[in-house]
Amino acid sequence: MGTVISLALPAGANSTPDGGLVLEGAAAAVEHVFTGLDEMFSLYRPDSEASRLARGEVTLRDASAAFRARFEDATGWRLLTEGFFTPERPDGVLDLSGIIKGYAIDQAASALECAGVEDWCLNAGGDVLVSGSPAPGTATPWMAGIVDPQDRGTLLSGFPLGGNGSFVALATSGTAERGDHIWRAGVGRTEFRRTEFRQVSVAATDIVTADVLATAVVAGGRRMLDWATNSWDVEVLAVLGNGELLATPGFRA
Repeated sequence: MGTVISLALPAGANSTPDGGLVLEGAAAAVEHVFTGLDEMFSLYRPDSEASRLARGEVTLRDASAAFRARFEDATGWRLLTEGFFTPERPDGVLDLSGIIKGYAIDQAASALECAGVEDWCLNAGGDVLVSGSPAPGTATPWMAGIVDPQDRGTLLSGFPLGGNGSFVALATSGTAERGDHIWRAGVGRTEFRRTEFRQVSVAATDIVTADVLATAVVAGGRRMLDWATNSWDVEVLAVLGNGELLATPGFRA
């Protein structure tokens, strides 16, 4: 998926005789999920289903049930966000990458659960989902750091995930690393749009919601920020172009 994926397990999980096997099995389960979805949805792979659709070799009606299900998810989010999140690129190509990374993380979580791994932190390109605690058997949360888009060596904030809290997912979207690459649905067309936010981080109870809303708020600016915080159980930290921060109470605490 063109990004780095990391899996962290508590140190105690590797201190048992079979700890190495647990870590190896967990990593293999995560890799299997991401590899399979990348083979289907990546537009960087000429042999993927997404690339064949983009070239017009197949139609959406002919696509696999799995592909059409993710398209349905993406269009549902487009309606919920009033078009600030959309799967159609300005050139007309269907690009589901805005929802697939979150979906992949969620599916990897299911794979870890099936493998019997209870305490872990999964990070895919800065989008984080956790389970349990870094200190198994306690309510200690995992701490996720949010990088300053104007100084990649500095953290703006830390946010507790897991533990006794309801938030287990954190996603960050913005222009600091890839430039203006986020698009939105305009009136009668889809277009790239400069946004007032340079970076947006969203903490939520699930990773797909966090990932989609982070992208939508970058695309939609303050209007979408207000809509997201009024409509979903989330906490948001947004960085304006001038470096000013807007934060909900959970980030101020």
